[in-house]
Amino acid sequence: MNTLVIASLRNNAGKTSLIAGLSKALQKKVGYMKPFGDRLLYSKKRLWDHDAAVMAHLHHSKESPDSMSIGFDHSKLRYMYDEAKIKDRLHELAARMGKEKDVLFVEGGKAIPYGESVHLDSLSLARYLDSRLIFVTSGDEDTILDDIMFVKKNVDLEGIDLAGVIVNKVQDLDDFKETYLPVLTDLGISVLGVIPYQDELSYFSLAYLSDRLFAKVLTAEENLDRRVKNILIGAMSGSVAISKAVTKKEDKVIITGGDRSDMILAGLQVNAVGIILTNNVLPPSNIISKAEEKGTPMLLVTPDTYQVAQQIERMEPLLTKDDPDKVEILKNIVQENVDIKALNL
Repeated sequence: MNTLVIASLRNNAGKTSLIAGLSKALQKKVGYMKPFGDRLLYSKKRLWDHDAAVMAHLHHSKESPDSMSIGFDHSKLRYMYDEAKIKDRLHELAARMGKEKDVLFVEGGKAIPYGESVHLDSLSLARYLDSRLIFVTSGDEDTILDDIMFVKKNVDLEGIDLAGVIVNKVQDLDDFKETYLPVLTDLGISVLGVIPYQDELSYFSLAYLSDRLFAKVLTAEENLDRRVKNILIGAMSGSVAISKAVTKKEDKVIITGGDRSDMILAGLQVNAVGIILTNNVLPPSNIISKAEEKGTPMLLVTPDTYQVAQQIERMEPLLTKDDPDKVEILKNIVQENVDIKALNL
């Protein structure tokens, strides 16, 4: 069995999405584990990592997501395990998750140092498991260069088999390859792939928004899989909203108060993919019926319009178990932009 530790130089580099794409592109029996969970969910009185839950679903794993991690909290891990016990638990976890698999992906924490104090940082994972290591980096071009050159010059990689670096979410692929890739090559860094930024991967579904806003779905629950490309705040009058060019943007969701019947009707008229009703105020029953007939989901939330807009602004467009279209995109861009043969898997 081949074991690969996937580490990132900064938070939100796209490790989980890359693993999803590689898993599908490889067409092999794939296992997954995330020893130190850092993106936590609480469900059915159990704590687990969001990324582990997505991978459990993607790989049709019989293992529960919480069993794919050793722990989630620094203080508890420090209390329960010393370095020797962490190594034992890590090997036990790898043996279980990699059983009858061709490849085992081990996802590191949000950045290289994360988990160092409990012996679960990405470099320690690679050393303890005698695994190959891939760094994933993203950001603007200068940040990417800074990160990779810093690792090359200042990070102790002794005892680690560094397979290479994958550069993710690049805005201008041709410019990066022409201007920046030669600099990395001259440093002796193996760049396994340069992946372009994909707009489609940054869009939320209404279901995703509903879950994270703790919304009550009032209408058309069957259409929560719709993608949201534009967020509009319904602060103007309904007639003005209809006349504004901005309302003609595709795949829009409108955030407005439940007492703004004019704005809600305007949203229905301009074919909004969904309407978020704020301040926990229900609109009149005839409007709810009209939205149901039109198949437009309406989500009722407690915060005010500004607070909801801020919450959405801060959300990460995470991969979820209900994103088969995104997984297909990830598979394709990995096949097209990553040198899979160089991994020798």
